[in-house]
Amino acid sequence: VRRRGRSNKADTPDEPTRRQSREAALQLLYQSEIGKIPIDVAIETFDRLEFIPSQREFSTWLARGTAAHLKDIDPLIKRSAQHWRLARMAVIDRLIMRIAVFEFLYAHDTPRTVVINEAIELARTFSGNEALPFVNGVLDDIKRRLEAGEEVPVG
Repeated sequence: VRRRGRSNKADTPDEPTRRQSREAALQLLYQSEIGKIPIDVAIETFDRLEFIPSQREFSTWLARGTAAHLKDIDPLIKRSAQHWRLARMAVIDRLIMRIAVFEFLYAHDTPRTVVINEAIELARTFSGNEALPFVNGVLDDIKRRLEAGEEVPVG
């Protein structure tokens, strides 16, 4: 996965941000999906995870958790991405939305609005501006459904 555009100048290699951890999780999931390898193998071979322990922990937690909970995540994306099959979505966009939905369901310390904003920034960086309305619309719909108390198959 290659970065597009400019990077956040406030981020330094010495103090990675949660956004950088999300980028690393996206790259891990991309490597796993494209290479058709288990997420743990991708994590073992991923050379960018030279973070401080808490950031490495967050990246690998996001990647492993997203991969482990696809049966809970994908139905939510399918329902909100009307007229789109997951297989037809751009791989990067699908992975970005999967990470965000995983955070919606399992990272209760991060407000869902922040998660959506982070997903939009990942899409802007790795996918391009044309993906922004789609990613935003799907995630906003899922957020509204969750906040309305719709049943969510969390396992």
